[in-house]
This record gives sequence, C-alpha cells and structure tokens, in this order.
Amino acid sequence: MPALETFDRALTKSDRQFMARLTTPVKIQGFLDKVIYSSEEIYRCPLRVLRDRVGHCFDGALFAAAALRRLGHPPLIVDILPNSRDDDHLLALFKRDGHWGAVAKSNFVGLRYREPIFRTLRELVLSYFEQFYNVEGEKTLRGYTAPMNLRRFDRLPWMTEDGPLDLIADRLDEIRKVQVLTPEMVARLSPVDERSLRAGLLGVNEAGLYRPKRKG
Repeated sequence: MPALETFDRALTKSDRQFMARLTTPVKIQGFLDKVIYSSEEIYRCPLRVLRDRVGHCFDGALFAAAALRRLGHPPLIVDILPNSRDDDHLLALFKRDGHWGAVAKSNFVGLRYREPIFRTLRELVLSYFEQFYNVEGEKTLRGYTAPMNLRRFDRLPWMTEDGPLDLIADRLDEIRKVQVLTPEMVARLSPVDERSLRAGLLGVNEAGLYRPKRKG
C-alpha cells in the first residue's frame, strides 16, 4: 500500500478533518507553531505529532513533509549543519514557480517558515544564517546536506510509526554535505547582539535548548 494511503487510512475522522484544513504551506507552519517544542531525545512520526501536539525540529520537518506531500509536493527535507557548539536544524522543503521555500519547527523565532522566493537551495539556507546561533550568541551555521526525498523510506511506515525514524536520521549523517563558510569567514564572525539574541529566544522552551560548554 502506498505510504500516503497508509497514512490517510490511519487517520481518525477528526484527524482527517484537521488535515483537510492544512491546505497551504503557511497553514502547515501555523500548526507547527502551536505544537509544544519537545525537549525529549526521542523521535515522533507525523501521526504522533498530529495527535500529541508535541515535537522538535526533526519531528516537525517530517510532519511538514508528510503534510506537503498530501498537497502534491515531494516529501523533501534538508539538514542545516552547525559547528560543534550547536544543534543541527531540519527543514521541510517545497517549491513554487521554481523557487524554494521551507516549513520548520524550531525553539528559535527566526528558524521557521521561509516564503518560496529563493532561486537556489543555498540561498534558502543562507537566509537562516543571522538567526542561526546558540545561547552564547555565536553564529553557528556552517553548511547543509543535499536534499533527501523521504519516498526512499516508503517501504517503512515512517509516516505512522516511530521505528523507522532512526534510519532517516542515520541517513542524513551519511549524505553529501555542502559547506558555506570558509575558515577565514568563520574567524571574522561577530557575536550576535543582545537585542537579537533576546528576540530569537522569545517564547523558548528552556528545557529544549542546546547548551554548549563554556569556552575557557
């Protein structure tokens, strides 16, 4: 049975009615914005995110990919990669008129939705650069993975069960990486100003924050 059909068959009547209202990427993002940010080190499949109303960036991206798939988009994700002092961040991708946009769940204000205005994936990823920082105010974005189409996992029930999600995470670690900063660029980076830092953490779930070790 096709993965999307399996997902739809698993939905209750109220689930189906709710999913039927997610008719645009913006509405999918609106749902994720209301989901409680998870501080748990577990993965939730799209069906559990829908029912639990809980998820972190990995869970949110997979939910968004599944919801976008129901609208006719391929279920694409990309992982934004930091240095060693931050968490990575997963996006669900979509295209409109040949331009990239993204839907995402994040504990940080600036790491969520992007309008489909970016000509290349690199442009889209770099739009997150100034908002991609850790709690120490260090700008940490360094690269991204090649896009991954989740259809390759359709032999596994990734939309309705948590079990296959470790395999998806493992595959993200293996695929091609693209670096966007040179060592010289990194050496010249300025810290995030205090006002921007506070703004990015508005409404944050403190328990879900990545906290790097203090330097020195």
